Order: sequence, then C-alpha cells, then structure tokens
Amino acid sequence: METTDVNTDKLVADMKVVIADAEELLRATAGQAGEKVAAARARIQDNLETAKLKLSQLGEASAERAKAAARVTDDYVHDNPWHAVGVAALVGLVLGTLISRR
Repeated sequence: METTDVNTDKLVADMKVVIADAEELLRATAGQAGEKVAAARARIQDNLETAKLKLSQLGEASAERAKAAARVTDDYVHDNPWHAVGVAALVGLVLGTLISRR
C-alpha cells in the first residue's frame, strides 16, 4: 500500500505541473483570434476544470487513507503497548548499530 501512496503522490504532483503548464499556455494564447483557437481554448479550459476536480478528489481520498492508517496504528499501539515499545526498541537498536558502524 505504501508504494501505491508514493505513486499516487507522484501522479498528483505531475498532474499539478501539467495543469499549471496548460493554464500558462491558455494565458499566453489569450490574445489569439480565430474560431478554431477559441474552440480549442474552450475545450482545454473544460478539460482543465475536470482534471482539477479529479485531482482534488484523488488528494482527498489519499488523505483519508492516510488518516485511516494512522487510526489503525494508534488503535494497535493502544491495544498492544508493549509490542509497540518492543518494536520501537528493536528498530532503534538496529539503526543504532548501523549508524555506529560508519
């Protein structure tokens, strides 16, 4: 699931860049005349609005998944405090050993 979240975050970041570039292109061509240019600009604007909406929904869904994971982790730690302390101690020991070797 962690890989999916990383891929989702990258996709969201990439889409934000594409949307920003498309908006910049629309601003740059604002003075262009012609029926075909106006029609293309209208289609692009509509597609950008749709993309922004979907991107917002994707971000909200990702945030909800992160909150759910945090709740599950919190519940586990409250239900099994000594297990959580043991795991944290083991991780600290491993990290300390790896760092001290350098």
